[in-house]
Amino acid sequence: MASYCLTVTRLQLVLGQGARRLNVSAALSAKAKVAMSRFEPTSSINYDQLRTNISVVRKRLNRPLTLSEKIVYGHLDDPAGQDIARGRTYLRLRPDRVAMQDATAQMAMLQFISSGLATVAVPSTIHCDHLIEAQIGGAEDLQRAKDVNLEVYNFLASAGAKYGVGFWKPGSGIIHQIILENYAYPGVMLIGTDSHTPNGGGLGSICIGVGGADAVDVMAGIPWELKCPNVIGVKLTGSLSGWTSPKDVILKVAGILTVKGGTGAIVEYFGPGVDSISCTGMATICNMGAEIGATTSVFPYNHRMRTYLEKTGRGEIAALAEDYKEDLVPDAGCQYDQVIEINLSELKPHINGPFTPDLAHPVSEIGAVAEKNGWPLEIKVGLIGSCTNSSYEDMGRAASLAKQALDRGLKCKSQFTVTPGSEQIRATIERDGFSKILSDVGGIVLANACGPCIGQWDRRDVKKGEKNTIVTSYNRNFTGRNDANPATHAFVTSPEIVTALAIAGTLKFNPEKDFLTAANGEKFKLVPPTGDELPSRDFDPGQDTYQHPPKDSTGLRVDVSPQSNRLQLLEPFDNWNGKDLEDLQVLIKVKGKCTTDHISAAGPWLKFRGHLDNISNNLLIGAVNIENDAVNSIRNQLTGEFGGVPDVARHYKKNGLQWAVVGDENYGEGSSREHAALEPRHLGGRVIIVKSFARIHETNLKKQGLLPLTFADPHDYDKIRPDDKMCIKGLKKFAPGKPLTAVIKHKDGSQDSIQLNHTFNETQIEWFQAGSALNRMKQLQH
Repeated sequence: MASYCLTVTRLQLVLGQGARRLNVSAALSAKAKVAMSRFEPTSSINYDQLRTNISVVRKRLNRPLTLSEKIVYGHLDDPAGQDIARGRTYLRLRPDRVAMQDATAQMAMLQFISSGLATVAVPSTIHCDHLIEAQIGGAEDLQRAKDVNLEVYNFLASAGAKYGVGFWKPGSGIIHQIILENYAYPGVMLIGTDSHTPNGGGLGSICIGVGGADAVDVMAGIPWELKCPNVIGVKLTGSLSGWTSPKDVILKVAGILTVKGGTGAIVEYFGPGVDSISCTGMATICNMGAEIGATTSVFPYNHRMRTYLEKTGRGEIAALAEDYKEDLVPDAGCQYDQVIEINLSELKPHINGPFTPDLAHPVSEIGAVAEKNGWPLEIKVGLIGSCTNSSYEDMGRAASLAKQALDRGLKCKSQFTVTPGSEQIRATIERDGFSKILSDVGGIVLANACGPCIGQWDRRDVKKGEKNTIVTSYNRNFTGRNDANPATHAFVTSPEIVTALAIAGTLKFNPEKDFLTAANGEKFKLVPPTGDELPSRDFDPGQDTYQHPPKDSTGLRVDVSPQSNRLQLLEPFDNWNGKDLEDLQVLIKVKGKCTTDHISAAGPWLKFRGHLDNISNNLLIGAVNIENDAVNSIRNQLTGEFGGVPDVARHYKKNGLQWAVVGDENYGEGSSREHAALEPRHLGGRVIIVKSFARIHETNLKKQGLLPLTFADPHDYDKIRPDDKMCIKGLKKFAPGKPLTAVIKHKDGSQDSIQLNHTFNETQIEWFQAGSALNRMKQLQH
């Protein structure tokens, strides 16, 4: 009410008390019609509906709400009737928009085509960022990608035009940076087919990474399901200064919560320290929140966000957000399920790794830790940029360090690469001289794309299997993630620390205390980095790389050649036959960490993301087989011979033998790629049994008609042998909250019976029975 009165007062001051030409209510109505983005002038922000829904839920729950609750519950399909219990109930939500990167958009659009619908129900976009391999430099790599991926780009452009989806061409930039610059705004709910979609939380948005089938639901106008998240509060006090950056906040949080500590929860930042972090810095923190398993992360609306909106040409949205500010911050007295407190004034620069993003070290200690553990001290390559850290501020701070080195006659001792996050960032840092400084110090400016962060890196300075160290400002550092070399020790840190370490060339360098030697022999210390939060001359938009969908697409066609090895129309999966699953063969018993990179590798396999049969040839090739501690080597129980995982799976399928996978903790952590669920289903898998799942992967498995189950007793993992068969009992009475039973049949004739839990609700059980969520959607259309 206070916001309403303040707005009325402003209008009366401008119009006069008589207001003959326009009454106050009409002016408010006109003000409320603010477009969601400049690309969708007919789609307006509806803060009134958000406020109404928040009011309904707050009254029902009779308690103050966190910010994440306000935005999530504010998008409920039925706020008056929805059962709401953190960590227990499934919410039916109405997201405002969908975003898809090109690697996952292929399968999402193929599924949407299979749905038979004419156009998308909500604003949606496709972003070409994943298929550009880093080899030589930005311009050359981009042109080569356009040539190599022409068929896929044409498919995505034509599918976007046909079904009303905006298309960002290759070279536009990384999906998350484009969203932050154009589509995210305080209070919006966006789902994206990439695990780092939470980047938008830096602009007060609830942005959640999902699989393509979830995106299809939203594009089809179907309420989207999400298990009601718990809320972890991170209270920030003090302020950032010196060498400490926003990246250090999430590196510290990752060290506290680990890679699965945020599972099933939204991480919400609050407290007086928030105002010392730039909007893009907040985005960095939210982006890497994916590495702790969080559903998403979010910051409360503040003046930093307002300034960023204004600088990116969205002053109208900023003004509207000011009028609804009370809905875009947490209620006083709201309760969190867990609270972590970090004093930014005491926070030290961090570096995490190797091989996992939650192994946190202060930069001042990493040299000694590396020596103790036998990690290579020499840094072969330093890489800055990516969706996590490629803002104007990031590049400016890195350039301030590079200039200090240049002024003293130094260049980087390590190889050095720079990835701009978007065409707008590329053009602006080129105009303002940052690109030249970073190039002069030894950097290679790569294309506006994901590049080495996702394994799109034609690396040639070391041989595969050669032990080496790289440092990056990326978000993820699983084994072989960046360069497909399992011996590469990858560390994640801030762009500032990457730049300093690349100049020094060793992990033993502590930029806060150690000296460098100038070309003239003098010793000097690097001054802490500095950089403007936003450009003083506004952003240079660079080249126009956006394709609007036409108003009338009735005459357009989307063709997929049957001979293509890049694209393949989907055939529906078979439905459940109404019986228990009998005599499933254990395909592989996985030992240790098994991320989506292990299940469906990226890098060179990205080119097959639109062809299910071809990409299924990478199924579980990175997973460790407990029988022999080898990767991509399992025993074919029909022949007795060892073979690759996909080869054995295909042999079982050809012989009518369905199979199961057994795994460890946090199975499927990492990327949102639904191919890690589509591939096992396509090759004859029916059940995945593990100690625990990562959120997105568990949902993806359900969407494709598989049974993701967890051991009621984690020790039962040890009862299953690699050559076992099993039966899943209780499916005829499959119901929410009711465990299933697995009868394990050992080759020696003995048996074990174990209990398996699941998180299926009634709707998800219907997906299983229909064979997939897409099959169920089609059933409901008839």
